[in-house]
Amino acid sequence: MTTFLNQCAFLLQKYGVSYLRGAGTTLLLALVGTLAGCLIGFAVGTLQTIPIDPHRDPLYKRIPLRALRVLLRCYVELFRGTPMMIQAVFIYYGLMQVFNIHLEMWTAGFLIVSINTGAYMAETVRGGIVSIDPGQTEGAMSIGMTHWQTMLHVIMPQALRNIVPQIGNNFIINIKDTSVLSVISITDLFFVHKSVVGAQYTYFESATIVMLIYLTMTLVSSYLLRLWEKKLDGPQNYDLDTTDTLAYTSGMYNAPDPDHKSQNLDMKEGASHV
Repeated sequence: MTTFLNQCAFLLQKYGVSYLRGAGTTLLLALVGTLAGCLIGFAVGTLQTIPIDPHRDPLYKRIPLRALRVLLRCYVELFRGTPMMIQAVFIYYGLMQVFNIHLEMWTAGFLIVSINTGAYMAETVRGGIVSIDPGQTEGAMSIGMTHWQTMLHVIMPQALRNIVPQIGNNFIINIKDTSVLSVISITDLFFVHKSVVGAQYTYFESATIVMLIYLTMTLVSSYLLRLWEKKLDGPQNYDLDTTDTLAYTSGMYNAPDPDHKSQNLDMKEGASHV
């Protein structure tokens, strides 16, 4: 046990800065990839919910929308159904070999995490939109709102609260899954671990340090995400307003006392001050 702790202390002393840099790279990839993936997911999920009326919509509108749905469905199924490591190899090395497209290593890393997260978020957003009562959409349409106005002002604000837990879940998953990007030589935390192991042959000691760093990042992220959810929920208790604020402008009532000594105002007392 003493030897194990001494080895861990030695690795932290010699490679501590490298571990921290790798953790920073991992967080950066996960954060940027999750944010970009959310934007992709919101766009794809919203496009998938555009209504198509076979009786009212003209043919030139129905055909492109149906083709777009098929294309988006293929994108979602492709990136949900294949491992991120294979996607990284295909995008970074495949584009270089087949199409002679040379992507910078960081550009490829951000792109891979973003489009992978976007595929999962697209289904999450679509499910969040479908979960909203159809009466909300019908009510918005009845006052003349377009589909995009309804999504932006009515549906999305309600759907966002339903999908916030999944956004946080995807972020935590990306913190761990970015380890596969070491296959394209991105120096994330797992890449640092492999380098230390190759230099010192301390597999278990280095793995223990990396595991604790990953665990710390995910626990802190979970705590911050729960705080965000509570802030979106608002206070649990609400004060019931028993006064008619519209009557204040008519001069019939006095405004409530700032010290809240009297909340129930008598009409006669209010009228005497007019």
